[in-house]
Amino acid sequence: MALDASPRAYAPDHVDPPGKLLEEYLEAWDMSAREFSRRCGRSSKLIVEILAGKAPIEPETALQFGRVFDLSADIWLQIEASYRLHLAKMEEAKRLTDEARWSELFPIAEMRSRKLLPQSSDRSTLVQQLLAFFGAGNIAACNERFLELGKVSYRHSPVFESQEGPLLVWLRMGEILAHKIKCEEYDRTSFLKALRKIRTLTTEPLEVAAKEIKKYCAQAGVAFVIVKPIQKTAVSGISRWLTPRKGLIQQSLRYMSNDHFWFTFYHEAAHLLLHSRKTVFLDGHKIATGNSKEEAEANEWSANFLIPRDDFDEFAATFGGGADEVRRFAREQGIDPGIVVGQLQKNNVIRYSSKLNRLKRRYKWVDPS
Repeated sequence: MALDASPRAYAPDHVDPPGKLLEEYLEAWDMSAREFSRRCGRSSKLIVEILAGKAPIEPETALQFGRVFDLSADIWLQIEASYRLHLAKMEEAKRLTDEARWSELFPIAEMRSRKLLPQSSDRSTLVQQLLAFFGAGNIAACNERFLELGKVSYRHSPVFESQEGPLLVWLRMGEILAHKIKCEEYDRTSFLKALRKIRTLTTEPLEVAAKEIKKYCAQAGVAFVIVKPIQKTAVSGISRWLTPRKGLIQQSLRYMSNDHFWFTFYHEAAHLLLHSRKTVFLDGHKIATGNSKEEAEANEWSANFLIPRDDFDEFAATFGGGADEVRRFAREQGIDPGIVVGQLQKNNVIRYSSKLNRLKRRYKWVDPS
């Protein structure tokens, strides 16, 4: 999945100052700078500074130049603007080269292999490409964007914490994809209805279910995306708000099993339904993960939505350990048997090494777009 967020434009390594063109016109007209300044009604000092590239050509000056040489003021201003932009680019390139260590936070090789960044030959260009990917004008603004991207609740491995740079890249990938999804305005009642419809998809292959999830969520004001994890991330899914009227659920297909996928989906949906849109920080991270109470609430809501608690408790109390029992209960609930196995494991009814793991569906990578 390629997400090219880098601008492409012609970038010359040299641009003449407008004084160069003025010098050529003075020579062609056989006119001294003093005489030209007199005709323009401007000081000789200003004309000398413009010729040297020290003073800019202002709109009023451009109008005067245009009348003397019969060359549109627009032309003079365009040349001036191109020159000043060139100077700004050169100054920025020098500054970004000095700040290039910032780029070491990110998995550059993987980003290039996944077509997120083009190849570049110098460190300044790399920093510019990263800024374009994150949609920020400079490093300080990009760090502010990181705080915004961090306003998420996400499920991550209890053993392996994600490195911040790769995780930020993964979050931004989801954000870019989500912005392309046309959604209705978020409506909580519509989202609950969508979640009930989506529950009927647990028995479908993921390539079928993912497209339907995306459609139903969009109709309720939530963008749904699946993004392959970046190396050194251990995240399963996140939920956040792109705008007050557009939510996002982003999943990684971590563990590639249907019980984990569906529990994660409803866990993230619970955050959108139940919890504040403000940031909460945990685990010593700069990235928000929601507090333990919110995580517990999302876990309980997800499990109960997939299998009502009373039904599950009744089944678990008499469960004899057989695969046929799981299949029969799953049919009664209208869900895939693998989800039942996953909930039996989460509730310590059976071990995670149980032979019933064969009832889980093993997923391959899919793109829901």
